[in-house]
Amino acid sequence: MNSKSIQELHMKKNLKNPKIVVIGGGTGSYTLLSELKNFTNEITALVTMADDGGSTGVLRDQYGVLPPGDVRQCLVALSNSSEQIRSLFNFRFGEGSMDGHSFGNLFLTAVEKMTDDFGEAIALASKILNITGRVIPITLDNTHLFMLDDNKEIKGEYKIGNSVFNGKSKPDFRLHPHAWINPAAKKAILDADAIIIAPGNFYGSIIPALIVDGVSEALSKTKALKIQITNLVTKPGQTDGWDVAEYASEIERFIGKKSIDYVIYNTKKPSTSMLSQYAKEKEYPVTYNNRELSKKTYTAIGENILDTKIHKKYKNDKIERTLIRHDSKKISKVVISILSSKSIVDKYIKRAYK
Repeated sequence: MNSKSIQELHMKKNLKNPKIVVIGGGTGSYTLLSELKNFTNEITALVTMADDGGSTGVLRDQYGVLPPGDVRQCLVALSNSSEQIRSLFNFRFGEGSMDGHSFGNLFLTAVEKMTDDFGEAIALASKILNITGRVIPITLDNTHLFMLDDNKEIKGEYKIGNSVFNGKSKPDFRLHPHAWINPAAKKAILDADAIIIAPGNFYGSIIPALIVDGVSEALSKTKALKIQITNLVTKPGQTDGWDVAEYASEIERFIGKKSIDYVIYNTKKPSTSMLSQYAKEKEYPVTYNNRELSKKTYTAIGENILDTKIHKKYKNDKIERTLIRHDSKKISKVVISILSSKSIVDKYIKRAYK
């Protein structure tokens, strides 16, 4: 057997325990990570670091720390500890000076202040929670998100994520102070077999991770398959009327045209009660056009990936969060089927030799 054949067999073997990187933050990443950790132990969560809402925002303002909230959620998602320990890290105080703060956010803040190293805080929490894989901040720079919409500048991820956009064209975004990619995050992207752009608050959570200086460059250099998971519902004032193709197009505006290999989207219609609940907030299911999607450079895969349960907020959580979610088991099966199919393995090998 020649050396190339040996390398190909080695590649195929590795794809049985692939190096998967999930980019995002919040509930979208939590949903994916909580199930994908059962498929591979080579899983890495790259977490957006511009969050400034709720408990995280208060801790950033008062102590000058890096945002702990999305990191905490990813750590809990990857945890193999007892339900009691996981619940402890998600526990929120409901009164007094700590009203709205989660224990996990306070823990990460305390360790960062003690060691002056956010990485140490993540490492200690990872040990306590006994996580599978790794959680890595996509940048270590203490930065904030700014948006320019129709010559009007808005500051702050939380405010932007909950604003109504008035401009006729797509808004522009920047991070200030300037943010560079964390070297560990860059290495994870370059070493990955698959990179998943998680669903979530599109402009308030996903885009802040993608515009960190060096992220789009790393995504262009990696040999990994790039998979985008489309949101389930539109966001009023921001993504009204968007279909699956529009979401993918906007992602590629930030990471480069023809960058995405696969787009996964939901085809299951939510229940009448679920639809009515979201219609009250002017949020509607993301539509799709199979004929249009068949012409794209990426492969679009539509499946029933909807969680039929309407999730409740954590007690004492002050932030409005998405209650309609992807089904973690269903969506993981789709990802696994992509990575395990012979045609995809062959495609990956072909790309690796370019």
